[in-house]
Amino acid sequence: MKVLEKSAKTVDEAIRLSLEELGAAADEADIEIIDEGSKGLFGFGFRDAKVRVTVRYDAEKEVKKFLRDILRILNLNVDFLIDYNVNENVMKVDFFGTNVGFIIGHRGDMLDSLQYLCYIVANKERTDNGVIRVIMDAEGYREKREATLKGLAERMARKAVSIHKNVILEPMTPYERKIIHEALQDDPLVETYSVGEDPHRKVVISLKQ
Repeated sequence: MKVLEKSAKTVDEAIRLSLEELGAAADEADIEIIDEGSKGLFGFGFRDAKVRVTVRYDAEKEVKKFLRDILRILNLNVDFLIDYNVNENVMKVDFFGTNVGFIIGHRGDMLDSLQYLCYIVANKERTDNGVIRVIMDAEGYREKREATLKGLAERMARKAVSIHKNVILEPMTPYERKIIHEALQDDPLVETYSVGEDPHRKVVISLKQ
């Protein structure tokens, strides 16, 4: 949140100068008139007007700026769209473009990192309006990855039953482990749990006792 107090000959001029300095539009700010000023009489008693202008924190605007800066620094030919549902406090970001694979990273690690950073930016100045949930995707990667992991969970569950031994999967992110756990939570023959420490934490598929 940016706050600026400014004095000028008139209230309107003080507001205009404040908004220019803050780089904000009138509908993005709360304006408080501290002193309306006085024209005085015969040159005596003149007093400048004074206002306090507070720019409201715009989460979507700040996330857009953050992502554009990141993409410019990395020199990536990638664009994005943001769908911000204010009522539900959900901000969805979808990337697309030539270098979208770089944004996804190895098994989505870059996408997860950017999602977390954008969550921090979006909630930088949240107060009583609730936490903004940020969901980030790139050309449907999340859906495709989820389908792949569900298929893996089912295959490995069948393997555990077949060999009568625990099956330990490769290290996964918290998001990926959650998909595995949920995919097998209603399976009558196996159960799942996680072992190890991030980033090497793994899911274990074991036979139910």
